[in-house]
Amino acid sequence: MADASGRYVPSFFWGNSYWTGSESLCYHLNSNASKLEAPPFKLGFYTVRLQIALPQYISPNDRRFLLGLCLPFSCNKQDVRQLLQLSARDEEPEPRSIQILKVRSPHNSYIMWHDRTFWILFAVSVLVLSLMALGTGYDIYLVHQSRHFFNENYTYEITRASPPHLGERPMKLDVGSFTQSATLSSSDGVINHGLEGSLGTLNESIHTTSNDSDTSENLGLVAEMVLAFSVRRNVLTICDQCVGSDTIPTIHGLRSISMGWVILGHTCLVAFKYSDNMEYRSVVEKEFLFQTINNGAYSVDTFFFISGLLVSFLYFRTVSKIDITQVTRSTGFQNSALQYVGLMAYRYGRLTVPYLFVLGVVEVTMKWFYYNSVFEPPTADHVSCPSYWWRNALYINTLFPVQDMCMLWSWYLADDTQFYVLGCALLILAVSYFRVAAVLTIIFLISSWFTTAFIAYNNRHNPSVDDPLALFDKIYDKPWTRLGPYLVGMIVGWILYKTDCKLKMSKVAVALGWMLCIGCLTALVYGLYDTHLDRIPAAAYSSLSHTAWAICLSWIVIACSTGYGGYVNKLLSASFLYPFSRVTYCAYLVHPIMIRIMAMRMDSPMHLSLEIMTIIFFGQVVASYILSFVVSLAFEAPVVSLLKIVAPERRKKSQ
Repeated sequence: MADASGRYVPSFFWGNSYWTGSESLCYHLNSNASKLEAPPFKLGFYTVRLQIALPQYISPNDRRFLLGLCLPFSCNKQDVRQLLQLSARDEEPEPRSIQILKVRSPHNSYIMWHDRTFWILFAVSVLVLSLMALGTGYDIYLVHQSRHFFNENYTYEITRASPPHLGERPMKLDVGSFTQSATLSSSDGVINHGLEGSLGTLNESIHTTSNDSDTSENLGLVAEMVLAFSVRRNVLTICDQCVGSDTIPTIHGLRSISMGWVILGHTCLVAFKYSDNMEYRSVVEKEFLFQTINNGAYSVDTFFFISGLLVSFLYFRTVSKIDITQVTRSTGFQNSALQYVGLMAYRYGRLTVPYLFVLGVVEVTMKWFYYNSVFEPPTADHVSCPSYWWRNALYINTLFPVQDMCMLWSWYLADDTQFYVLGCALLILAVSYFRVAAVLTIIFLISSWFTTAFIAYNNRHNPSVDDPLALFDKIYDKPWTRLGPYLVGMIVGWILYKTDCKLKMSKVAVALGWMLCIGCLTALVYGLYDTHLDRIPAAAYSSLSHTAWAICLSWIVIACSTGYGGYVNKLLSASFLYPFSRVTYCAYLVHPIMIRIMAMRMDSPMHLSLEIMTIIFFGQVVASYILSFVVSLAFEAPVVSLLKIVAPERRKKSQ
């Protein structure tokens, strides 16, 4: 028992605040009840959060520690407090002082079966798995009926929410469902998909067509809804190595690389928190290459940029090819209102289904970790999710204090949705009053700059010195400070639409553009290394750096879309990245869960090093994408197909 309990260990000055002992050893002793050396009483593992004040000559500042104790299960919290107070007695002239902040007792446990959220998740999972089994079985039955298993009589055409490139087929907007897409099915040419954002939500559907007739038209509504859950169909959709000739495949590479960057940053944040050499961070932060992690916030700016780009580009191309008033059967304000409401409704249904399921998983897992893990959870999701989940469901959680936020990483989804609300309004306005919309866009962009600069200046935020998340609740997650890249993306989308992705540039202009782009991107990530900005330059940098990042991405997208991308375009357009891009949304949702499982299931802190962090990072990437693939198959892909099926225009055609 003494060996399983925590005690002073080395690396006190290296940041080791975990004297956890071994919970697994403590409970292993209970399992040896039949052996002679087994304890004569049941054991329990207690964790205590302490604040210790040592003599000034040893440590001038108070330190907080997490202490693990293997004690008889009969001990209660007060017993543990008394034991620790007794251990603090010292006859030295400068005795140590111990303040007990919190005691976690094994008597207080979380019983999953008593949690309503768990049973809701269980019921939803059983229902979805049943539908997946039914849909897959029915799909295979239909394929065997045709005597062709893979795509001979049945052709699966995948439509993606990527912006069209050159030579696309005529586009048609189903404003009955108020949704739009990038590429079209040759069978019906109807767009039934939403203007999706940067996370690459799987905005795809599978059109099952026969050589003689459209089979999906003959199956009936119920059969099509069941087939939407077919694992075979959805696997083919996600893993397809082709994109239409009318898309910009560069977007896939930007998404995938940015998602890896996000996982790297979050993995490092959690690993630093649960390490026995936390001061190692202060050492590596001074290294040049660590700026890649320190400035990982630009990865999210890439998502914002792509989101604005897709929304703008797809919308302008769509409305230029059809008369929307013929579809909405209305004109003027009513026509605009119908478009707007439809776009909002589609996006909400499209994103929210997997989002709320993952939110429920986060709530249940964090409750379990809070009561059963040796370590304290990184956030209080076990409290905030049951109380404030509705803020996430409405995508307004960034408008409230961060300490009350459920799923801290969901701030991106809230901001992106709020930008989408604004962006769609500007786009619809631009159709009739382009100059007004353009002026408003510039006003919003400049307002965001000045607002960010004002907040950074008043709070003396210095990006060259401060932690990137130091002002999370004032700058990092607020929509009015992160709007710039999204608006830049919208402007680039309009440029690509107006030029039809056809630009002629001289070799000098291309070379100069790439040099300026690479130089600016490098300066943004590594330029603050070993520097110190004064107050005004620091505020200006905080205000303009994110927009500057988006402007650099603008060159990459424009150059690659117009034939001046070279090897960069080949890399970003590599077909092996397509499946990763298609599950980026789910990967973003689930990857913090995998990171937390790794950390919260340990019973002792990890020891950080470059090699260990590299291995952990790649492991997290693999685990996160495996889980995201499962979530996408179960929730994301079926929802996309269902939204297409229930579109009013589709129902009208089948009647």
